[in-house]
Amino acid sequence: MKEPGRGMKPASTPAAVNHPPAGTTGNLFSAVKHGPLEQVDVLAGCGNVTIERIVSMAHASPAGFWYDSPRDEWVVLLSGAAALEFEHADAPYEMRPGDYMLIAAHRRHRVAWTHPDQPSVWLAVHYSAEVDKQPDDRG
Repeated sequence: MKEPGRGMKPASTPAAVNHPPAGTTGNLFSAVKHGPLEQVDVLAGCGNVTIERIVSMAHASPAGFWYDSPRDEWVVLLSGAAALEFEHADAPYEMRPGDYMLIAAHRRHRVAWTHPDQPSVWLAVHYSAEVDKQPDDRG
């Protein structure tokens, strides 16, 4: 097994984000694709909350790139392994299945690495105190 963090593919904006229709059921560990991009599936969302499944394998954020989200993010690692880096932190935070973290809005962070040989499946909940200004699609 390769050492995590070595030879990783960059984590980048996914090619497509999949949005399920209402009433959809599924399994968080099914339909896992292995490709050069992270797989992001929006499982549910409304107003100021979005719930995503993210699948990454041998991914890392590009050098010098930092996520800086205007919303809080609660994330749990369901399978695989990963490490998150935070700006001005002494060391990456390594995560194993079951580990979760609350990342405050605008806390700059990046993916240091994800497991090179097995999918790292995340569940991420993005939310803010303010309601997002998005069009209402209820017609």
